[in-house]
Amino acid sequence: MPRPRKRLAETAGPDNKRLSEKCTKTENSADVGNCSPQKAPTSKNREKTPHSHWLMKSEPESRLEKGVDVKFGIEDLKAQPKQTACWDGVRNYQARNFLRSMKLEEEAFFYHSNCKQPGIAGLMKIVKEAYPDHTQFEKNSPHYDPSSKEDNPKWSMKSLILF
Repeated sequence: MPRPRKRLAETAGPDNKRLSEKCTKTENSADVGNCSPQKAPTSKNREKTPHSHWLMKSEPESRLEKGVDVKFGIEDLKAQPKQTACWDGVRNYQARNFLRSMKLEEEAFFYHSNCKQPGIAGLMKIVKEAYPDHTQFEKNSPHYDPSSKEDNPKWSMKSLILF
């Protein structure tokens, strides 16, 4: 059975293409600052680097894509063994590159989108480095990509844990 669709958060850029966001905050800021594709600059006289948080977009309400329900919300993650799941189905090159640049132990906001009450629903942590997204090779998957080859996969995914 194909896995549910989960994606990095995307915002419209100047050419209406979708871009992923990385939100950063410094240890002294009260809220998230500078949501942009780059890390916030670090100060030379600061001992610690800023905390980085990724914004991971997912759709908690049912939506069929190629006959498959791609719904995946925080409750679905909670129901997974050890509350851990892979973040598959990312099919935007910019988002894929951000996904690949995520480091172990970095934190991510679980963001519900395309629903009645969009917003951050929880906090997750990266628990596995990027690896090939198996759904790109499954012909019955809504994420199938016939141009991707097993010896040179185009798409990656990460494993995350809810905490």
